[in-house]
Amino acid sequence: KSTKKVMNKIFQILLNAIPVLIMIGLIPFILNDYLLAVVYLCIIFIALLLKRKQNDLLVLVFGFMIMIVSEYLFIITGVETFNRNTLFGLMPLWLPLLWAYGFVAIKRSIEILNK
Repeated sequence: KSTKKVMNKIFQILLNAIPVLIMIGLIPFILNDYLLAVVYLCIIFIALLLKRKQNDLLVLVFGFMIMIVSEYLFIITGVETFNRNTLFGLMPLWLPLLWAYGFVAIKRSIEILNK
């Protein structure tokens, strides 16, 4: 029984990762950062429409804000550089959206592991 529970948790975590994996997979195919950001917003909207848990929106907004600040600090300290810099002339517009939903996926994964 415990092996079945572990496999079920792994499966649930993988399902939660699908939107993130799709978002990452689209990066080399959608070269327009504005279009990619819109596609990301649609993916996030659909993912939250299909399944929304308590505090998902709060975590999404927190992830978005904290990653803009974090990426900004990485860029000004020279740790990171980007060729696609449509947000504040520093980073890709879609990057904080990807991170924001990543925060939601991580939160959900932790919840699954704690069941």
